[in-house]
Amino acid sequence: MATMTERTRGTLEMAAAMFLSGTLGFFVVESGQGAYNVVFFRCLFGAGFLFAFCLARGFLRNTGLTRMTLLMTLAGGIAIVANWVLLFSSYAMASISASTAVYHTQPFFLLLIGAVILREAIPRNKITWIVVAFVGVMMVVNIDLSSLSFSSDYVAGLGLALSAAVLYAIATMITKQLKGIRPHVIALIQVSLGAVLLLPFANFGALGAIEGVQWGYLVILGGVHTCLMYILLYSAFQKLPTAVIAVMSFVYPVVAIGVDYIFYDQSLSGSQLAGIGLIMFGSFAVNQNLPLKPRFGAAPKPAADTK
Repeated sequence: MATMTERTRGTLEMAAAMFLSGTLGFFVVESGQGAYNVVFFRCLFGAGFLFAFCLARGFLRNTGLTRMTLLMTLAGGIAIVANWVLLFSSYAMASISASTAVYHTQPFFLLLIGAVILREAIPRNKITWIVVAFVGVMMVVNIDLSSLSFSSDYVAGLGLALSAAVLYAIATMITKQLKGIRPHVIALIQVSLGAVLLLPFANFGALGAIEGVQWGYLVILGGVHTCLMYILLYSAFQKLPTAVIAVMSFVYPVVAIGVDYIFYDQSLSGSQLAGIGLIMFGSFAVNQNLPLKPRFGAAPKPAADTK
């Protein structure tokens, strides 16, 4: 059997992480907690699971961290935790569909940061396929323009979602530079920092009426959607070029729409199904480096991605 390449492994890890991301909203909603509480307990339980895992595997004995990489890890942690709080808060101020659409501008910020700071080359065909995938996202979230309200709260909510997108792109780019450090250790440091930072903002008074099943949702958010998901995500960041990371992030809203349909009986329209098709095609086109114009004759040689 052929050995799996690093890029293939990274692609599978990214796909699994995005699938878990798509189910995140269900557990957030069913937990019945506000944004600060959800993120605090996500970090707290996630840190517990990650610490136990890293301790059992011996990952804490020789982390490979230097002073500089530790500072970079902490900076990425601040960005990713703030991203969670801003995104979850935006849902209460603007519609979830509009917030999701704005949040998914983050691949464009990711590409911009990669091109400007890291000087990563982005071929024109990949930019085109990413735009195609983003059009698919806009169709999937199905924004009703006639119902948009431009009140101060609504605009502020979209601003929070946009800020969350920028922070996610920053955290992604920082993590891409932390090669040689286990993703488990990176995630452990960052969620531990998140629990400490959010402790003063947690509303423990809201826990009085919480039921056992809701605690279960919070534990799953920590164990699966933080511990497991971010191990997969950070490992993928270290293996994949920026353009592939950007387009694969569009898998998340497709899964989220499916979860809404299965658990909340939210039907899919024809335009949403077409949008899912565009997202899948965009992902395939970027991964296969499809040219904008078909080439006939000899099969083209795949261009090397810039990492």
